[in-house]
Amino acid sequence: MDEGVLRLKELLFPSIEDIAVLSVDVNVEIVRVDAHCTTVGAACPGCGAWATRVHSSYLRFPADVPSAGRRVVLQLRVRRFRCGNSMCPRLTFVEQIAGLTRRYGQRTEALRSALAAVGLALAGRAGARPAAALGVSVSRSTVLRLVNALPEPEVPAPRVVGVDEYATRKGRHYGTILVDVETRRPVDLLSDREASSLAEWLAQRPGAEVVCRDRAPFFAEGATAGAPRRSRSPTDGISGTT
Repeated sequence: MDEGVLRLKELLFPSIEDIAVLSVDVNVEIVRVDAHCTTVGAACPGCGAWATRVHSSYLRFPADVPSAGRRVVLQLRVRRFRCGNSMCPRLTFVEQIAGLTRRYGQRTEALRSALAAVGLALAGRAGARPAAALGVSVSRSTVLRLVNALPEPEVPAPRVVGVDEYATRKGRHYGTILVDVETRRPVDLLSDREASSLAEWLAQRPGAEVVCRDRAPFFAEGATAGAPRRSRSPTDGISGTT
C-alpha cells in the first residue's frame, strides 16, 4: 500500500482494517469513494473455513455518513469466494469487511449506527426529518427498522417488579408491562397477560425480590407460580400501581 492510498484510508476509515481507498471523486452533490478489501481470503459464514479461491467479483454501492452536506457513497469491489469445505451447504459466499459492511446491507455500519441513534432519540417520522437535513434520504419506516434491528440491551433484573396490563387495542388485546418500581422505568413487555408468561419471566430472573401486582387472578397465579416467595398484592402494604 503506497503512501497516498494509506493516507486516504486513515482519513476516511481510521478504525477499519483490511481496506484500501483507491480514489475519491467529489462533486457538488456526492462524494464517491473507490475502495476494495485487501485480505487474501475470507472466512465462510456457513462453516468458518478459510477460503482463498475467488469465484467472481462485483461492485457494491453502500451509502456512508454524509460529508459537509454531500452524500457519500462507496464504490466497493467485493469478491465472491468458493468454500473449500465439501460438507458446507454454501458453495460460494461474498466477503464482508468487519465494521463496514454486512450481508445485503445498503448502508455502512457507521451510517446504520447514526440513523439508529437518531431513531432511538426521535422515533421514525421525527427522526427522518433531521436525517434529510444532514444529507441522508431515509423513510420513517427504515429508521424504525434500524432501531428494531439493534440487539436487546442487557437490563439487570429489578429488585422490586411492578406488574400491570396494557392495551394494544383497547377491549380486544392486552399485554403485560413490567416496571422497576424503584426507578419507575419499564423493563419489559409481554405480548399477553397469561399467567404462564409472567411465571416464565419471573422464573428466569431470581434477582427480583418483590413482585408488586394488582388483584387480577392471572397475575396472582403467574406470580405465585414464578416467584412463590416474592409475590405481594396491594393489601400487603405495597402499592400495586405501575
